This record gives sequence, structure tokens and C-alpha cells, in this order.
Amino acid sequence: MVSLSTWCRYIVNKLEYSVSLSLKNYKGGQISNQEVNQVVKNLFQGKLTYFHWNKGEEMAPTMGVHGGTLLVRKIPDADTSHVFVGDVVVMKDPENLDNHLVRRLAAVEGYEMVSTDEKDEPFTLEEDQCWVLADNDKLKPKEARDSRLFGPIPMTNIIGRAIYCLQTAVDHSPVQNSHYSMQRDSPVLEVELDIDEMVKNHKT
Repeated sequence: MVSLSTWCRYIVNKLEYSVSLSLKNYKGGQISNQEVNQVVKNLFQGKLTYFHWNKGEEMAPTMGVHGGTLLVRKIPDADTSHVFVGDVVVMKDPENLDNHLVRRLAAVEGYEMVSTDEKDEPFTLEEDQCWVLADNDKLKPKEARDSRLFGPIPMTNIIGRAIYCLQTAVDHSPVQNSHYSMQRDSPVLEVELDIDEMVKNHKT
């Protein structure tokens, strides 16, 4: 049974999402009735999450050697007030924007990046840039397919944050994100998590 306070926090999350989505699509000028109706529709009908099948060993052990079904929190406007270092994010593959990758956000704009290779010059991530890494530290950069291979990516490539992972019907748990994100996502998880539905959508 979801408590009243959780429902209130969930509604606040939905309102913030609806407004962010509308502002992202806002072209300027006066706000039309259609745009207002879209905010209301998202608020009362839309979900804040979707399922994503993540395959491969890049995020092991966080998501198992063979991947798993993720419950992903939608992020319409990825910036440093919506995603944080330590979050597991779903992002557009910078080498093929039609594909999506799951990686951990390791650094954001303003961070100084220093390579373990002394021949590489340190550099600072510019505005709207971020650095992502695979969790599996046994993989080489080419295998891990993260920022060590393709460099910084735009924050706008991030489309969601993984908040729950189901590897099997009996092996599932919340994804460990930054403390701030886990607090922010907890009402969303409590209201929208449906293990039975995740099991039905799970690929083996």
C-alpha cells in the first residue's frame, strides 16, 4: 500500500516531468491550449518509466553478466540538475544514435579528466559534456564501449536513468545510483514498479 506522502512526492515528480517535457517542445510565443492539455495529459495518464532490455557484460556485476530488464526513469531534459555523477544512465550511442547504451555517469562539465597514460594531456569537460564508464572494470576500453573509447558525450544524449534491474524472476533489485537520485526516484519506484510485468517483458 502506497502512503499518501509517497503519492504526493510522486505527483510532484510527474508535474516536474510534464512541465519539463512541454518546455522542451515549447517554440516561443503564447502557450496554446494544446500545450496546456499536454501537460495535464502527461500528469494524469503518462508514466515516468519504461522497460529497456540491456544485453552484454559491460555493466556487470551491477546488471549481471548477461544483462537484464531495466525499469528506466524518463529524463526529458538531461542536465546537472536532473542527473548526477554515480547515476546509471540510458543514453544514445554516440557512434549510432539509433542504439541505446547503459553506462554509469562518471563526470560532468567542469571536471578535470586526467589519464593514467602520462602521454595524454589532462583536459576539462566543457559545458553540456559528460564522461561515462562501464561498470565492468575487467573489460578493455574497446570492449567496454565507453568514454575511454569515444570520449566525452553531450548530456543531451542521456534519455533516462535505470532505477531497477531484473536479471531473473527471482534475482532483481533497485539499481545503485547517486544518493540524491535514489531519494528522488523512490516514490516513482514505489508507485510504478510492477515485478510481474517486468518478468513478462523479460528476455532470456
